[in-house]
Amino acid sequence: MFEARMAALRTRLDEAGIDVALITDDDSVYYFTGYYDYLHMDFGRPTILVVPKDGPSLLITPSMEEDMAHAAARVDRIALWNDGLGDEWRAELPAALKSASMIGLEPDLMPPLVRAYVDTLLDTGQVRDAMPVIAGLRMIKSPEELQLARHAGTVAGAMMLAGRGAIAAGVAEYEVALATSQAGTRQAADLLATHYADVAMSPMTHFLQIMASGPEITKPHHRASTRIMQYGEPVFLCFCGMTNFHRFKLGFDRTFWIGEITDPMQADVYAVALASQQAALSVLGPGVTAEEVHAAYAEVIQGAGHTYPFRCGRATGFSFLEAPQLVYGDKTMLQPGMVLAVDGSVSVSGRFRAQVGDSFIITEDGYEQITHHPNALEDMIV
Repeated sequence: MFEARMAALRTRLDEAGIDVALITDDDSVYYFTGYYDYLHMDFGRPTILVVPKDGPSLLITPSMEEDMAHAAARVDRIALWNDGLGDEWRAELPAALKSASMIGLEPDLMPPLVRAYVDTLLDTGQVRDAMPVIAGLRMIKSPEELQLARHAGTVAGAMMLAGRGAIAAGVAEYEVALATSQAGTRQAADLLATHYADVAMSPMTHFLQIMASGPEITKPHHRASTRIMQYGEPVFLCFCGMTNFHRFKLGFDRTFWIGEITDPMQADVYAVALASQQAALSVLGPGVTAEEVHAAYAEVIQGAGHTYPFRCGRATGFSFLEAPQLVYGDKTMLQPGMVLAVDGSVSVSGRFRAQVGDSFIITEDGYEQITHHPNALEDMIV
């Protein structure tokens, strides 16, 4: 799988007129090599993947990761560096770039530390943006990736069901987060044991649980806290960061109420949010542009008197955000094999916010839904 991706990258680099690509994004390094979970730039330690269009690939990574790199990385050569010794990670780059006329970089993703050094080696005319090449390869998922997406949906469903079951008056938000994490981890462990031979892949869910209840409901990325939930309050659960099975990410959200809906306005807003997602799904499919999906969603929201909404969704995969985005201005044509999170959402500033979101695979004749949980208003009362 990784070898095939590397071969495809070399072909695309040649077509784009790029002699060598320097890849520093964690998720892209994994996508092309299988190497992951090293201590990267958060710890000030660059890992750089060097891919010539017609030469051996090179992985530059800290020496403390030697055993992990040799076990996981599907590359032709690994160059190790250590803190404070010689030129560290810089040592290999001059030779790797010396004979290349055009170098492909990830300008929006390359760490400033690395970019500053690379710029000393190159003339401005030698630099080209390689992100469209990489994003184009990652956009259409392989059958193996689509299996990961479906299994990620199974993990997400277990998490949502457990979270719903933990929501109750008198319960702290963090108890819900504990329930979702345990359910997701156990479901992931079962899938890994049943379907995968990679014993090194962790089943553990991670990322701080996104949820909000009561007066915090208008905060879309509020984290589970010690707040005690009360009867009649709305509760928002989002798994856009928590659903991460075998490194594959999805989007998945629901809005619940404890016991009953005490404010009719909240029910009305939820109905618009749900209708906006349904409008997006009515046009979702191959041959439709990303912005057309957003337009259908936005029309419902604005038609109900609410303000112009943020994006309707985005592509996911080994990154939380991939191309395309379902937003005005993105004219990417949707194609079979894309995986997209599609939301419906309405905000009433300072009063209430409702969101419902799921993930989908674009198919030859429409889409396949891969996250599942009821979304009808009456089903949202726990």
